[in-house]
Amino acid sequence: MGCATKNAKVVAISLGSLQRLIALKAVPQSAVPLIISTMSDCINQGVDIQLRILQTLLSLITNFPAVHGQLLGDALLLCFRLQESRIAVVSSTAAATLRQLVMFVVDKVVDEDRRDELTNAEKIEAVLPNGATIRLGPSAHDAYAVFEDLCLLANSEHPRFLKLDSLRKTFALELIESVLTNYHDLFRKHTELLLLLQHHLCPLVHKSLSDRPNFPLTLRCTRVVFLLLKQFSQELKTESEVFLMLLIRIIGAESSDADPSESAQGHVTRPLWMRVLAMEIMRGLCSDAELMRNVWDRYDAEEGGSKVFTSLITALKRLVTERPQLLGVCQQMFGVGVSTHPPSASTESVYGLDVGGVAGMVASAASATVSGVANMITSEAGLSVQGSAMKLQCIDQLDKADSPPIPESYLYLLGVQCLVSLCEGFAAFTAPLYNSIMVQKPRAAGEPVIRAPPALDLSKLPPDDPTTKQLRTVHDMVESGWPALLAAISFLISTNLSAELFVDVLASYQALTTVSGMLGLSTPRDAFFTSLARLAIPTRVVSSIESYVPVEPSTPRTAASAISESFGVTLPGSNTQPPGLSERNMACLKVLVASALFLAGSLGESWFDILEALQNADYVLTMKGSRQATNKRNTIGPGAGSLPPSRSVSASGSSPQIASSASTQPPAASQPRHPLLADLDPESLQHAIQRLFDASKNLDDDAFRDFVKALCKLSAAMIGMQSEGEPSVAENESTDELSVTASLSPPVDSAHRRRVSGIHLPRTLVSSRYRRDRTGDFGISKLGGVAMLNIHRLIYRSPDVAWDPVTTHLLSVVRHPHAPPTIRTQAARVLDDILVVVPRNISTTGELQPVVQRRVLDVLSQQVIPDSSVSNSTTVEIRRMGLETLHQILQSSGHTLVVGWETIFEMLGSVCKPAQAPSAVVTPTASPSLQQELGKNRPPPLGYLNERGYTSLVKIAFQSLTLVCDSLSSLSPEHLRLCISTLGQFGRQADTNIALTAAESLLWGVSDSIQAKRREEDKEPEYNALWMSLLLEVLGLCTDARPEVRVGAIQTLFRTLQLYGATLSLDTWDECIWKVTFPLLDSITASMRRSSAVAPQGETAAPAAGAPDLQWDESKILALQSIGSIFQDFLTTKIMLLDSFTRAWEVFVGHIKDSWLHDNRTITAPALRCLEKAIKACSAADQLKARTGEALEIAWRACDEMGSIVLEQGPSPPSGKTSVVANADVKPLTQESLMAYVDTIRCTRSVGRQLEDREWTLERLTRLMTILKGVLTYPHSPDFRPDVDALNPVQSVVMEAVDSIELSAPGVASLVLRDLSEYATLPFLAAFDVQAAPPPGAPPSATQTSRSAPSRVTYIALSKKVMPLLVDLFLRFKEDAAVYADGTVEALFAAYSIPIKLKYECPAPSKFGKDQPLWKTATTSFLRIVKECGPHVRQLQTDIPGDRVEGIWRQVVDTFRGGILADCSAAEHLPLDVQEEEENFDLSLVASLEIDVVPYLGDPSVPDYIVSQLARVLQQGSRLRTTDDDDLPPSPTSLPDVPLSGGKAGDRPSNEVIKHTKFGDGSIGMGTTAPGRFLPRERFSYWCFDLLFLICSDTSQDQIPSRKRIAALSLPSLLERCRMTLISYIADESLRGNLPFPRAREEELLYVLRKLLALKLWPGSLWAALSDSPSTYSTEQPDIDAALPPSGLIADAVKRSTKAHLFHFYPILCEIVSIPRKTPTAWVMSAVPRTPSSSSQATPSDARNSMSWTDVAKGAASEGHAVELDARALVKECLKEVGRELGVGY
Repeated sequence: MGCATKNAKVVAISLGSLQRLIALKAVPQSAVPLIISTMSDCINQGVDIQLRILQTLLSLITNFPAVHGQLLGDALLLCFRLQESRIAVVSSTAAATLRQLVMFVVDKVVDEDRRDELTNAEKIEAVLPNGATIRLGPSAHDAYAVFEDLCLLANSEHPRFLKLDSLRKTFALELIESVLTNYHDLFRKHTELLLLLQHHLCPLVHKSLSDRPNFPLTLRCTRVVFLLLKQFSQELKTESEVFLMLLIRIIGAESSDADPSESAQGHVTRPLWMRVLAMEIMRGLCSDAELMRNVWDRYDAEEGGSKVFTSLITALKRLVTERPQLLGVCQQMFGVGVSTHPPSASTESVYGLDVGGVAGMVASAASATVSGVANMITSEAGLSVQGSAMKLQCIDQLDKADSPPIPESYLYLLGVQCLVSLCEGFAAFTAPLYNSIMVQKPRAAGEPVIRAPPALDLSKLPPDDPTTKQLRTVHDMVESGWPALLAAISFLISTNLSAELFVDVLASYQALTTVSGMLGLSTPRDAFFTSLARLAIPTRVVSSIESYVPVEPSTPRTAASAISESFGVTLPGSNTQPPGLSERNMACLKVLVASALFLAGSLGESWFDILEALQNADYVLTMKGSRQATNKRNTIGPGAGSLPPSRSVSASGSSPQIASSASTQPPAASQPRHPLLADLDPESLQHAIQRLFDASKNLDDDAFRDFVKALCKLSAAMIGMQSEGEPSVAENESTDELSVTASLSPPVDSAHRRRVSGIHLPRTLVSSRYRRDRTGDFGISKLGGVAMLNIHRLIYRSPDVAWDPVTTHLLSVVRHPHAPPTIRTQAARVLDDILVVVPRNISTTGELQPVVQRRVLDVLSQQVIPDSSVSNSTTVEIRRMGLETLHQILQSSGHTLVVGWETIFEMLGSVCKPAQAPSAVVTPTASPSLQQELGKNRPPPLGYLNERGYTSLVKIAFQSLTLVCDSLSSLSPEHLRLCISTLGQFGRQADTNIALTAAESLLWGVSDSIQAKRREEDKEPEYNALWMSLLLEVLGLCTDARPEVRVGAIQTLFRTLQLYGATLSLDTWDECIWKVTFPLLDSITASMRRSSAVAPQGETAAPAAGAPDLQWDESKILALQSIGSIFQDFLTTKIMLLDSFTRAWEVFVGHIKDSWLHDNRTITAPALRCLEKAIKACSAADQLKARTGEALEIAWRACDEMGSIVLEQGPSPPSGKTSVVANADVKPLTQESLMAYVDTIRCTRSVGRQLEDREWTLERLTRLMTILKGVLTYPHSPDFRPDVDALNPVQSVVMEAVDSIELSAPGVASLVLRDLSEYATLPFLAAFDVQAAPPPGAPPSATQTSRSAPSRVTYIALSKKVMPLLVDLFLRFKEDAAVYADGTVEALFAAYSIPIKLKYECPAPSKFGKDQPLWKTATTSFLRIVKECGPHVRQLQTDIPGDRVEGIWRQVVDTFRGGILADCSAAEHLPLDVQEEEENFDLSLVASLEIDVVPYLGDPSVPDYIVSQLARVLQQGSRLRTTDDDDLPPSPTSLPDVPLSGGKAGDRPSNEVIKHTKFGDGSIGMGTTAPGRFLPRERFSYWCFDLLFLICSDTSQDQIPSRKRIAALSLPSLLERCRMTLISYIADESLRGNLPFPRAREEELLYVLRKLLALKLWPGSLWAALSDSPSTYSTEQPDIDAALPPSGLIADAVKRSTKAHLFHFYPILCEIVSIPRKTPTAWVMSAVPRTPSSSSQATPSDARNSMSWTDVAKGAASEGHAVELDARALVKECLKEVGRELGVGY
């Protein structure tokens, strides 16, 4: 009633009361219709009334659950009508009330169902949409009717239950959503409700979504679709499919907001918000993993079904990749330190990012506008939850009439979240099941824990088990969807994601990878691994590392830099940071490693790609680590310390900072980091990688085999890549560049190869930096670590599990000829580590030990023994490592070796190069062919000497051999024989120390070992043969190319012989002599000759070319010395007792002679010493005199023949004599050789004299002296020693040899004297300059020795020794007529005459001492002999032929002539006191002439011309000056030699004796005013003048006939000498006038006048002198012929006068007297005693008694005084003397 009043207040009060009544349940059920109609009537009242009605309605319906049917409809209608009010508060309250009421209606159905108390009669029949009928409970019917009407109203149809014309679709849909949200379980139970969904709601929603988009409506439809799909997808299978496909289409349709140029063809353009709504609900669906599985099962799994799931994945992939410029590029994903320019598509394809990944983004970018590209690089681009999400998601914005502003990137964020949810769903379902099935399954007793389980094999699981079915579903989903998933997430991860999104996407990667692996999906698993690998290790980083140069400005060009330049990419070298991995790269790497570790047991062949990725990672991390160290960067990871890691994307300042939105957050350090982003530093990652390899020990055998094979395959691929078709690095570089720049994709084959690995440059692993910073090939190094962890598998498992793959691969690398050297070396190192460890770990001594040992040694032998002749430093290094391994095995396990000694010796022997062909020379039979071999230009043996690298091999192998030799006792004879031959091979190797040790020490040790075993009788023959083979092995080493080795071998050989020699039988000795000793000499000689034959054709410029010759020489020397020692020790006791001794001795001496003829001279001396030693040894053989004599005779014959060589090569070889041997190849003999030769001859002589007690015959001595003289004058020696101050050694030994000759036999003294006198002349006749360069064929040593050798061979010391010695010898034999009769004395004088003539031109007598000049020595010696000669010649005259006497005196006079007329001009420069001493010395010549010669020269046996010659000599010697028209005095060398074999005086030309046919010739020639040249040594000239006057005077009163004869023959010379002085004075004086004469001329004039005045001739001397035969008339003249006219009578008488000379000069004297001017005066000594009245004016008495210079010098006058003599006064005295003689007055 109150309500009916229409009064607002009343109505309000009434309604309030009603409400309270209803709440108190005070209203009966029957009143309900009335209340509802009442409220219906009041509905148009004010707002308060309307709100009150709503409250009352709500209370009414909820408190009266029995309200059903139409009544309920009416109540709801009120709400619907109020809901349409334009008053907001009423409308919203009504809407809320409606929701509650509708919920209550449906809720009653739940309650009704729960109670389930209704009978069929109580149910109401309803017609279903499909035409069927169903009986429903009241509440169920209400709910059915209401929901159906809502659906109809939402579809703008008339409701069947509610009496509404229309209802806002949005509100209807909201109500439907509320119902479905809260009562989806109820719907599933009620088929009628499901039919409503199917027949009304689904078409409605589908239509709405398909019509023109309307935000509020589409929003609500979308929400309803979400609920339908989420809750009823199973019941509404077809509808769900339709909705899903619709949503997928919406998602896939490009939004109209996008760039129109990018809109895809054939799609209805939908607004962005619609795609966002679709994506938001799709996000919800994707996070429901079970729903997704069901979707797959329902649609995709069925054959022919629509591929909903597949389409969804594809759509999501298309969505996220459609606008790459919006998402940006994450530069971190490219690594750090590489170019930041946006790469072009073609570049990226070259770099290999062609599977999904960045390719889509790049392709879009490439086709985008320039501004689009610019946007990619700006900092806005990118995804992050903070920057891209909406605060309230679009689907929840129900209050908006239009779409809210949506961030551009929000759609893509939703796409990312969908994909992440899908991936997480797979993993969350699969992982626990996999763990429970595979890891925690029950195990049998003793079965090991499964640490690395294999993949699930679904076929082995129970097929009906729901779990199995679900797993199958996941398996199929991944198998189908992985390409799109991979494409999407590999793209996303390269975009500019925030850290949390990056972690999500990366986790998706990990999830997909592990799920694929767990389910056994190898293809997707491998694809994900491959993609992860590319993200973890960008190939651009790998290729940039190689060309990055931190310090050095220049590197070799690589293909990487070529690519970079040709595409305009900045070279990494310009970066401030070295190329490396960013934090995100390292996160990807961490996931890659973790996934691989998780799936380790099931990866099989896929290991290859994973390992390759790890290899690249290791490469980059290692390089980055090492670079950072060098650049002193202390930060770990990519960033520079102060930046948060998310911002340090690019360290290059030249490009804009590219950062995610995380850069707006505080630094990451303040936030807890996601586990995937933790521990991202190179060290941690490398540890993680290592853990993966360490896990290999957890794998079962099959999995391990796969793992190892993959590792080997990777290594092989890398090595093949770097070696195949690589002629040279440089060539490869150029072709690489060309191919890459020309066509942007390399050839298919190499493209594949390069795809396989980021490290794609053939030079990468070989580069120097790589070598420096890394250990080599990753695969090999890891293989080594894995093998060491699995040693037990190598030993105890079947070889095909571990041993075969590992060793086969390592061996194949080691033996790969073209693999990079570092890799081969590394493989060898790894292999060797394994081989060393394995023998140590064989725990059993049973059957396994020999098998494993054999296996190890077989593998090792393949490393050590080369498979081809190709050899380089790497091969050598690898073999060296193998040998070191063998050494270690022998050291640690050698005592346990039970097999393989043959292999060991083969390995050791393989390092030895075999000797070349000439080894045949060693055999005794080869000696006859030696001479033929010399002619052939054969290369020397062991020509490998110049090869390098073998030293280390041989060295290490030798250490092993030494170890073996330390335990010889354990070797069998066969092994000993192998050991001997191996030692022999080592003896021939290039390392001298090793060869030496082998030759000396070890073979010696083996010899001792054999000798020790030989003592056992039963084994003697076998070990004897072994010992002989050992000797022959040593003999083979005696011709080794190295001197030290030869020396060692030779010493070993002879030490062995000496040690056992005393115990050897004669037969054995015979064998040793013929099989060892002589073959040794033969082979060394042959090798030497070959060596020297090759040398001249080699490098002539290199002095080293001769070095081998010298070394061979030393070896031959040692061999000869050793043979000498053997002869010395065993000659008399063993060798001379042999039947073949004489033949052996001949061969021996023949070798010495051959050495003299053909060998280098370093050998010759020791060879001769060896012979000398042997000859000396002969002297001890008293009981074998015959054999000794025979041996000496052979020795002398050899010496004689050797002497012929010396003589032929001497200064003047006999022209007519042919050579004994062709001496073209005879090398110059050294002084040492000559010494040894002389010593050998002396030894032969002395042993012979000792044997026979007598001297050699004269004939043999003559030959000896000839040879000695040849030795002495041998001119070609390269090693002359100084011989000025002392004898050089050869001269000494020759002199000793001469001294030792017994002179008593007839002719011997003359022989020796003659030869010695010849020695004395050698300084003057045979001295020679040593040739600066050695003559052809000389040993190269000459070039060295000649530098220090004297430049001249002088023989001075020899001459100094010989000249006095000759005197002593002569004095011993002076009374022996033979020395005079056979010309010996003449030879003596001739020898002395040479230095005397040369005088000052003689060579200096000493270099360092103050010896007497040679001419003085000669003069002294000569005068001593002359003193003895005169008396003895006279005494032995009868026994000496006349011509010999003549010859002797002629030689004497000639020698005096040389001394007196020698050129003394050199003395003028000496100090005056020295000059005086020199003159005084020469006085001895004059004195000796006077005393020792003149008294004997007058003997009748002496021809006239000799005496005349002496006078002329004195005449010349007395000259004081030369005038211009005079010739200069001839030097002694240019004087015509007195003929040595001249005949009698009568045979000589008449002008030889000066004839004065005219007595008293007074003719005066033409004068001159020229002063002339005064000769030096004025005093000496006067001494000669004095002597000339003396021999012409009658002063000496002994031997008068002799002296008269001399005077008669000498007078013409004296008169001519005086005449020249006088007439030159007269002629010049008339021209000079008052011009005074020089002092010397005045003195000479006065001297001549004084001496003429004082001279008293023998009576008749002048007459005899002027006669035809002065000798005949010298003592007695014929009587005066009285028939002569008076003048004739007077003249004849005067000529016989003692003053005849004054008559002769009478006309001249008259001329002088008549000179009007004052004549010269001079002060002279007068012998007249001084008186007080004496004046200085000379008296006639003074003039007569003046003394000569000689008298003054001798101090002849006891008193006297100086007076001034005048020439005119003297002439007057002379004229007075003439008058007196005529008897006139006075």
